[in-house]
Amino acid sequence: MLSRKQLYDALDRDVLSACEAILGWHLVRGACRARIVEVEAYRSDDPGSHAFRGMTKRNEVMFGVPGRAYVYFNYGVHWMLNVTAHAEGDAAAILVRAAEPLEGIDVMFARRPRARTHQDLLSGPGKLAAAFAITGSDNGCDLLNEESELRLDPGGPVASILSGVRIGLAEGKGEDLPWRFADAKSQQWISKPIRG
Repeated sequence: MLSRKQLYDALDRDVLSACEAILGWHLVRGACRARIVEVEAYRSDDPGSHAFRGMTKRNEVMFGVPGRAYVYFNYGVHWMLNVTAHAEGDAAAILVRAAEPLEGIDVMFARRPRARTHQDLLSGPGKLAAAFAITGSDNGCDLLNEESELRLDPGGPVASILSGVRIGLAEGKGEDLPWRFADAKSQQWISKPIRG
């Protein structure tokens, strides 16, 4: 498994390869811990990205250094957690789509009372953010600082990775780009199966 410095370097170089590198890492907050199993890539030349039209107050964290939390409110319903990528000034981010719950599962269920199964608990970006109590106040948090309350910890390696098109993008927004990545052996935890 990569060290935090190695993950930072991967994020700094290329968001697509960093998507594969971040799979298997653990998302941690307090008693809650989950293994990241599904992600999507977004970058500034991508019409599906918030950075496509340049920097705004909403997306300025994307234009900063790698490894920060870019958190936004989606359609006035769900918070979404992204990990920033690329060098400062070159916006990119990885949307954390799904994770396998490992610890603090009772806390996650308390935050997601509509979840009925472990598989449904973190099987989408809005579900994951709710279970980890992620809100706009986490925007800009340094996820690679081991002292951060919300952080990424090294997990185990992923042996096989599947890729497919991203989910929920309108026509003309890069909906055909195969920029969604998932652990092939963890499909029971992801938001939508990827056929390999």
